Amino acid sequence: MNLALVGINHRTAPVEVRERMSIPETQLREAVTDLVRREGIKEGLILSTCNRVEVVANAQDDADPGSIIREFLADHHQCNLALYESYFYQHSQQEAVEHLFRVASSLDSMIVGEPQILGQLKQAYTAAREAGALNGTLNEISLQALAVARKVRRNTAIGASAVSVSYAAVELARKIFGDLTGKTILVLGAGKMSEIAARNLIRSGAGSILVANRTYERAVELAQAFHGTAIRIEQMLDHVEKADIVICSTSAPHYVIHRHHAERWLAVRKNRPMFFVDISVPRNIDPAVNELDNAFVYDIDDLGQVVEANKKQREREAEWAEEIIQEEVQKAMRRLASREIVPTIVALEQRLESIRENELDRYRSRLGDLTPQQREAVDALTHGILNKILHGPIRELKSGVGQPEQSSLVTMVRKMFGVAE
Repeated sequence: MNLALVGINHRTAPVEVRERMSIPETQLREAVTDLVRREGIKEGLILSTCNRVEVVANAQDDADPGSIIREFLADHHQCNLALYESYFYQHSQQEAVEHLFRVASSLDSMIVGEPQILGQLKQAYTAAREAGALNGTLNEISLQALAVARKVRRNTAIGASAVSVSYAAVELARKIFGDLTGKTILVLGAGKMSEIAARNLIRSGAGSILVANRTYERAVELAQAFHGTAIRIEQMLDHVEKADIVICSTSAPHYVIHRHHAERWLAVRKNRPMFFVDISVPRNIDPAVNELDNAFVYDIDDLGQVVEANKKQREREAEWAEEIIQEEVQKAMRRLASREIVPTIVALEQRLESIRENELDRYRSRLGDLTPQQREAVDALTHGILNKILHGPIRELKSGVGQPEQSSLVTMVRKMFGVAE
């Protein structure tokens, strides 16, 4: 194995550099095909997202995969890569395996625990397989990375809590209503944050959606996106009572929902709960609404506190995930190292057995007619000598499994005994 990973991410490079190095999903197969056609490269994998571009290659022993990857990137983007060199990092051998495992498990993501990266790595793997770029050690490592990510998700709660305002709103809504199925959402103000919050609530099972906005055309546009109903802003207060969840994000400099409004709506609803998400600055919902039974008001600071608490929880879970990854890296390296020496041991045994048989054939005429017992004794004698000769080299090969000097030890043993690659 001669593995290298070269890349940039959100920590090392600004967005304009990541954009410059990005490889669209539609070009992944063509790009990875170009990579593995380069002299010295046996396998390749390209992961390109909005937050990272990473190229992994498994090369022949005498090749420099890091340099070849850089040449590939320079050619693919038709640029002088030296201008961007300070943004790149490189990992080799075990460090590359560990990095890939951490990336798949979202420990290297901008938001630790986010689930998107696992799907993105699956897409990268599929593109490389379809291009015939994964057929050996890197293929096994890639599959193991996906398996490790699933194990981290299964054995930790790293992705269980919301770490964005919009997802925090969904989490709080679930705590209030339990099941969101069939709940009605009213969006006041059709801004981006309210749109994202509404989208996440719909994905979580909420039912119909009403949209009111100062510009009616924008309300219609957003409502159509969710197969909902647009409401004119001057009629907004007449429809709130229909909503289980109210998302408020307007540019009004004052409260648009007061306590007396909520009292009337709750009476009409026969005190069925109402959940108000106020992500406006300044706030649009009177905090006094929260004093009413079955009215729950959360503003942007409340949601931020939920997010921060959840981030700390994810950080604690990430520590356990790191332990899982370290254990899996060691398992993978031992498995790969053992696999590397097995062909050498088999070839060594075959080489010496061939010498033994040739020498016996050469001396058979001098030995004359041997009885079966004598032939058995000669075979036992020569096999015994052979096993004693093999014992030392095989023991050293096995003891070097997973050690930095393993590759050079394998090469030395092959040269000493004339064993071909």
